[in-house]
Amino acid sequence: MTAEPTSPELTGGGPEPARPGKVKSFLRLVMIEHSVFALPFAYIASLTAMFLDDGSVHWWELLLVTVAMVGLRTFAMAANRIIDREIDARNPRTAGRELVTGAVSVRSAWTGALVALVVFLGAAALLNPLCLALAPVAVVPMVVYPYGKRFTDFPHAILGLAQAMGPVGAWIAVTGEWSWDAVVLGLAVGVWIGGFDLIFGSQDVAADRAHGVKSVPARYGIPAALYGARGAHVVTTGLLAWYGAATGAGAFFWAGLVIVAVAFVYEHSIVRPHDLSRLNRAFFTVNGFIGIALFGCALLDLVVRGLAFA
Repeated sequence: MTAEPTSPELTGGGPEPARPGKVKSFLRLVMIEHSVFALPFAYIASLTAMFLDDGSVHWWELLLVTVAMVGLRTFAMAANRIIDREIDARNPRTAGRELVTGAVSVRSAWTGALVALVVFLGAAALLNPLCLALAPVAVVPMVVYPYGKRFTDFPHAILGLAQAMGPVGAWIAVTGEWSWDAVVLGLAVGVWIGGFDLIFGSQDVAADRAHGVKSVPARYGIPAALYGARGAHVVTTGLLAWYGAATGAGAFFWAGLVIVAVAFVYEHSIVRPHDLSRLNRAFFTVNGFIGIALFGCALLDLVVRGLAFA
């Protein structure tokens, strides 16, 4: 007598939930929504350069800057996840990531990463020759960063360097020329992101030490990492003030900087060495707010000073 298959309905289990599509899984893998951290500062650089150049917004260039930034960040995140997939599998916090669970195959991840890289290079080529010539320079630290945690206790500095290139590239995209003002803004972004990466890395100390993954929190402890993050964000505030003074920013930009400073104080008040329960709020919510708030204030400042949208 042959046993008949038992239906999910009879066992009370219900139908198996549909798995997300490949594109949706890939976008989840690269956390596409986290573009909010870098894009506002690229826009600040682009729009300031446009204002100082001829006083008007160049929409085509702004679109290409957006495409380039998202393309490069997508490539970087995909490469990071591919390179780190074995480390992720050993860490309870990251064991559910798509490459570990098989929701995204390594082949699909590489395909998505290479498509994103081509998009980035294409946008750079459409912007100007200097952007295209410097594009490989922007790619290198994106690939080096995930390997950094294997050979240095300061991979956060490599991440900061990678992120610092965004505003510099955005300024060059508009003007076709190097700008030290953009470098100051880029350094502010790099130190800011390196600082909050110190906070984020504090939750992985046990796993990192167990598996030989290098970081400041793993090497020097959580208290030292949090003090380092505070110092980094003090430096960030100073660099943003330098940028504002160098570009002749007005009252609204300075108001935005005050908001950023207050947000930094709040961020560091809710994360303690022995209480990381609100770390995600500090990392995702506060830092996302910082980028958007400063961009909004900087944009309003440029408009008040005469930036035209025609």
